[in-house]
Amino acid sequence: MDPLVLAAGTALVTAMATDGWEQARAGAVALWRRVHPERVPAIEAELVEVRDELLAARRAGDVPAEEGLVSDWQRRLRRLLADDPGLAAELRRVLDEQWAPLLPAGRSPEQVVVQSATVSGSARVYQAGRDQYNSGS
Repeated sequence: MDPLVLAAGTALVTAMATDGWEQARAGAVALWRRVHPERVPAIEAELVEVRDELLAARRAGDVPAEEGLVSDWQRRLRRLLADDPGLAAELRRVLDEQWAPLLPAGRSPEQVVVQSATVSGSARVYQAGRDQYNSGS
């Protein structure tokens, strides 16, 4: 996936959990308004739902749920750029000027890890985006 889309989706969802979430939402809505103005009311409502889901996931420590929200918005942004490739410069601007400043200190939207592995035969591959522990099995 395009690194811009990966970073933007991550930053958007992360920013939705901050006090500046309305600014994050406004940036996303502006992108949709440019490409699909008829979808703006639905996107506005979905972003409010995403914030609620994200906050609930964080309270519960549900990292997979948060990652799922990020993946979903990355896919949405990828489709939006496919519909209007000229939107990439505007997406970069929104990322840099609206979403990235809302991220917690020390967090960059470009901190995205992409991993892949090919396994054949009886070989094992262990991958981790962070710490990896042996559960004793």
